[in-house]
Order: sequence, then structure tokens, then C-alpha cells
Amino acid sequence: MKLKIGGESMFSDAIAIFLQVLFILNIIFAVFIFLFERRNPAVTWVWIIIALLIPYIGFFLYLLIGLEGRKHGVFSRKARQDEKFFSDYAENLNSEKTAIAKTRPSFFDNNHINNMVHLNYSLNQSLMTSDNEVDIFYDGNEKFDTLIKDIEKAKKFIHLQYYIVKNGYLSKKLVAALTKKAKEGVEVRFMFDGMGCARTSKKLFKPLEDAGGKIGIFLPPYFIRINYRNHRKICVIDGEIAYVGGFNIGDEYLGLVKRFGNWHDCHIRITGSAVCELNLRFVTDWNHCSKETVPLERKYFPSNPETYDKNDGVKIQIVSSGPDTARPNVHSSFLKMITKAEKSIYIQSPYFVPDDALLEMLRIAALSGVDVRIMIPANPDHPFVYWAALSYMSELLDAGVKCYQYENGFVHSKILIVDGFLATVGTTNMDIRSFKLNFETNAFIYDKETAFKLEQQFLKDIEYCTVIDMEFYKKRRNRARIREAIARLISPLL
Repeated sequence: MKLKIGGESMFSDAIAIFLQVLFILNIIFAVFIFLFERRNPAVTWVWIIIALLIPYIGFFLYLLIGLEGRKHGVFSRKARQDEKFFSDYAENLNSEKTAIAKTRPSFFDNNHINNMVHLNYSLNQSLMTSDNEVDIFYDGNEKFDTLIKDIEKAKKFIHLQYYIVKNGYLSKKLVAALTKKAKEGVEVRFMFDGMGCARTSKKLFKPLEDAGGKIGIFLPPYFIRINYRNHRKICVIDGEIAYVGGFNIGDEYLGLVKRFGNWHDCHIRITGSAVCELNLRFVTDWNHCSKETVPLERKYFPSNPETYDKNDGVKIQIVSSGPDTARPNVHSSFLKMITKAEKSIYIQSPYFVPDDALLEMLRIAALSGVDVRIMIPANPDHPFVYWAALSYMSELLDAGVKCYQYENGFVHSKILIVDGFLATVGTTNMDIRSFKLNFETNAFIYDKETAFKLEQQFLKDIEYCTVIDMEFYKKRRNRARIREAIARLISPLL
């Protein structure tokens, strides 16, 4: 009996020593990697705190969602490939437009806007096209009905890229329309994110593949990776029509899921030269994740230099950012818009987790007398992000920012409107994840009529909102305050 107890004692001592060694190694490796990667200091401290509070799980979480080593390898190669593709595109297929962008010093009487145009070109080689028409969709049924009608008219190719494609009524309807066109000989390429569609049955796409359509999975989830998701939503048809915005493919986007109810989003349909700019982004992503390389041919990038410089069209720049760009391009453009605002700044985003720069610019704008309004959903799909958003509201309220919670279902729009003239619609949320980790694409629109329509819809949406004010904050329970404090602490990781 004593031997048994002694054996148990030795075993317990061995376990204790093993755990101590594991704890020490966890701290050494965690601190080394955090410091070696030279990430944002706020993010570094969050990870160190997590490692100290949950020593065994913390390092695993870091490997799961924090490690950036893969980014510097795979995506730096993609960045070089994309840069070459952009350069070849400008030289061989788009020389007329590129020449205009390089030689023409200004596009507007307002130098602030000219600076914005030049910034986007410097960051992303983004050409401003002036011959576009824009239709705006806030309802998923209307957007997808129009999209399917455009698909049915396709003659050459259809390129689709979505973050999420869920099994359901909408996805089956869309795949059926694509399958029909593939059987007719139209080239169909359908790309989606590996993690965003991790639960989507591959059987959904089998009819399309059997008909000759091609499927591309961006960063397949061989290992669980939360970061570096391709959050872009792009559709290009025949190089003549393009869509970009917030809608993914799922029944909730039609308002058919009780959990969310009415789904309020924003997507735009573009005709004009900006279509080729969006297709350029699709093709570079496709060439990265697919074995097929789509060539630089006029078929995919039709050019019409005669209408490019047209003055009576909607002026648009397409700007993308992500791990495959040298800088956080969309984030930089957001900051530029905000710093140049003189009258109003309207923001609508399902997730509002600003970094220090964005938070301070919004405070300064409000203190300068600019009408700053921010709208988030009252019915969030990610509670931690919602709690983090609320934690930032008190600082903004102190500066005079007006904050709202949308109550009529779920608001998923990603919109920024400045001074009733400059607007951006796209896939980028107002959070650190979209700014730093995800692949995103936005259309920057320089047009009073389009900005006015977006602004009027924003003001209409306020009718369905609850105002977030200081009285709202005082009524919160202590439990809510604690949740917000914790969410604020880890907000750099959300």
C-alpha cells in the first residue's frame, strides 16, 4: 500500500514539474514571438496578458489567431505577383487611362478631393474612372433578383467572389443560374473564403462544376485559421457590370432567418470603367488561389478610353487592402476622408472597433463642429464586438458625436459619407480586423447625387434607432460595464 502511495506521489511530482516547465516555456516562447514580430504595442500587451492569465491555453490561442509568420511568406509573394499583374495591366491594356491619371494634376476644383484621389492612386494604383453609373441596394431580395437577371444575360464570363456562401434557398438559386450559363458556354468562376464557407457542403457546387464552372477556395482551412480571411464580395459580368458591398450569400441576407429578422445592408451595382478595376482585384485573387491563371486579355478587361474621361458620369476609385498590400489602404483613405470633413461624417457599420487613430480623428472632427454620427446594430451577431463598440461610445459622446443603435433587424452596411459629396461603400467594417487582417475592397465615390442618396437613407434609418447617450450609459448594470471593460481590453484582437 505504501508503494502505491509512493508511486502516486512520484507521478504527481512529475506532473507538477512538467506543468512548471510548460508554464516557463509558454512565457519564454510567447514573449519572444510577440516581441520578434514587432506588432502594435497594444496588441502585444493583450497577448502577454492572455499568456499570463491562461498560460496553457493562451499560447495555443496565439498560434490559432495571432501568429503572423504565415502572412509574411505566402502573402508577400502574392503582393509581388499582384504588383506585377497591376503593372502589366496598366502598360498593356490600360495605358490610356494610366497616362491620364499620371499626367492630369487635378480632377476637381476642391484640392481636398484631389488629394484624396492622389492618395488612393499612390496607395493602390487606383485609377479614378469618370464614366460610371451606380445603383444602390439596401434589400437582399432586390439585390439578388437584379444580380440573377444580369447573370442570365451574361455572354462571355461571370466572376463571383464572396466571403460566405451558406447552404440554403438563395445559394441553390444562384448556383442553378450559374450552372445554366456554364452549360451555355459562359465562363463561370466562383471563389469563396475557406473559413467563411467551412460549413458549406461542397455538394452545393457540384452541378456547377459538372457543367464546366470553376470553383476557387481562398485559403482552405486545412488548419483552423481565424485571421487573414478574404472578406471581399465582388461580382463581375462580361466586364460590363460589377457589384460590390456588404451582402454575402445566405438566407439571412434575404431576411428569412428569425434570429436577425430584417437584414439591412448596402451593395452597389456599377456599369462603366470601374468594372474593370473590380475585375482586376478578382483576377489577382483568383490567380493566387486557383491552379488556373486568367490572362490579361481584352475579353476580361474591355477598355473604352473615349468614355473614361467623361465628366457627366459617377467618378469612382476602387481601393483594396489586406495582408497582400504594403499598407492598410482602405484605413488610410478613411482617415483622409475624416480629416478633410467640414460639415458631416456619417458612419454605418455592424462592427465598430476603432484603432487609436480613427477614434482620435472622429473626436477631433466632432470637437471642430463637424456633425459626426455613428450607427451600429442593436441586435449584434457578435456580442464581444458589440460590447467593445459600446466601450468606445462614451469617449465619442463626450466630444459631441451622435451615436445610434439600429432596432429594425440587423444593420450590416459598411458606409462612410462625408460632406454630402464623398462616400465609400464596400466590404470594410470599422474595426481593426478589417483594417489590418482581412482582404477588403471598397468603392470610393465622388458624386453629389450618389452621396445624397446614401445620406438620405442613413437619416431615414435613424428613425428605427435608439439613441445612445449619457443617460443610456448611466442606466447600464455593473455586469454590462464589466463586459465592456473586458471587450475593450481585447478589442485589438476582435
